[in-house]
Amino acid sequence: MSKKAMGLAMVATLGLGVLAGCGSANKPAEQGNNKPAAEAPKLSGTIKADGSSTVGPITEAVAEEFKKANPGVQVTVGISGTGGGFKKFTAGETDINDASRKIKDAEKKAAEEKKIEYIELEIAKDGIAVVVNKENTFVDKLTVAELKKIWEPDSKVKKWSEVRPGWPDQEIKLYGPGTDSGTFDYFTEAINGKEKASRKDYTASEDDNTLVKGVSGDKGGLGYFGYAYYEENKDKLKLVPIDNGDGKALAPNIGNIKDGTYKPLSRPLFIYVSKASLQRPEVKAFIKFYIENAPKLVKEVGYVPLDEPKYKELLTKIQ
Repeated sequence: MSKKAMGLAMVATLGLGVLAGCGSANKPAEQGNNKPAAEAPKLSGTIKADGSSTVGPITEAVAEEFKKANPGVQVTVGISGTGGGFKKFTAGETDINDASRKIKDAEKKAAEEKKIEYIELEIAKDGIAVVVNKENTFVDKLTVAELKKIWEPDSKVKKWSEVRPGWPDQEIKLYGPGTDSGTFDYFTEAINGKEKASRKDYTASEDDNTLVKGVSGDKGGLGYFGYAYYEENKDKLKLVPIDNGDGKALAPNIGNIKDGTYKPLSRPLFIYVSKASLQRPEVKAFIKFYIENAPKLVKEVGYVPLDEPKYKELLTKIQ
């Protein structure tokens, strides 16, 4: 064979080799071996939360962000008060109960009777704000004793002059949470010494926005509700510093709520999650998302987040 013929043969052989190599490289693709990994199944379903009007805004904020990443999941957030929410939760009607106090013994018993097991998760801290009308110029502070005098059962106080000498002979108009509210339970125990012990002749509502409107629209108005609602409406209300008996009056803020020096009206906030509901992938994903995003979202809606290690403990707790 001539050199020219040998050269042509080598070129042909190399060409076949390259083609074979290309065929070999393409073969897995033709067989689908290089297909992208299967996507995780998309979440769907409905998650039902209810309960505290104080905790509700946190759960609503979490639900809104969760929905962006999981459009197939619907999260409903009702506000029927901590006690009202526990009635539904312990009957198995909801997956999550927002609570501004711990579950009571009677509620635990109701859950046991329906075989509802649950996990308690502390997700933030809050202070109860005592507020008066923006035009009130004379209330510089209130003592716990004065609050008790105003709010205790069968209180006869009708005017500001009856609270402290020198204050005007002006009628007090009272606004506060309803009896199903965890804020009502906490305030009455902290101020009056017994849960649910309160005068009844006041404007009551489970909706804190109704209380804000009442106090802001009434010159003699006095009310109490979660600190976040004051922060949201501070242009309409006057915040009252509270003296717990040591002679030092403190107005609530992020720092003294977190360290507990705003006494006796600082408190923890909770969500209660049904263990049966937690077995559903959409609920577990939502609770995990809730805990992971709580430090940011709790602060955004005006409450006080816990320290980071606390949230890590909660993630371990739900596993």
